[in-house]
Amino acid sequence: MRTDGAPAMERTFVMIKPDGVAAGLTGEIIGRIERRGLDIVAIRKGGMERAVAEEHYVEHRERPFFGELVEFISSDPVVMLVVEGQGAIVAMRTMMGPTDPQDAPPGTIRGDYALDVGQNVVHGSDGPESAERELALHFGVLVAA
Repeated sequence: MRTDGAPAMERTFVMIKPDGVAAGLTGEIIGRIERRGLDIVAIRKGGMERAVAEEHYVEHRERPFFGELVEFISSDPVVMLVVEGQGAIVAMRTMMGPTDPQDAPPGTIRGDYALDVGQNVVHGSDGPESAERELALHFGVLVAA
């Protein structure tokens, strides 16, 4: 937060997962981001190598669903975005809705387009540290606002 109470300008990592890309939701999701007033400052589409997927989900390495996460995210193309704006991390998390689409209200990306927690259309950094790590991992350099 800035001293005047307004959210700080920040950058975050957003990924449209293989199910979102396959369903043709890339344009819809990008449109929602832009209509919210956030800027897309970089975009990349392509497959994710297994080793990169494992690093992306490193915090889940010891969980039983880790293998499924890695397999899914590296199965088909994804669209990766650098999103910038005031309070971008919280804004994106709110737009996406809860991780489990069954808990996501209508009007959120997951509430409108996802049915399964394992394939929930979109990923976004959950805080400044993960945004920094994920931006560096997927865009090769630290992308600071």
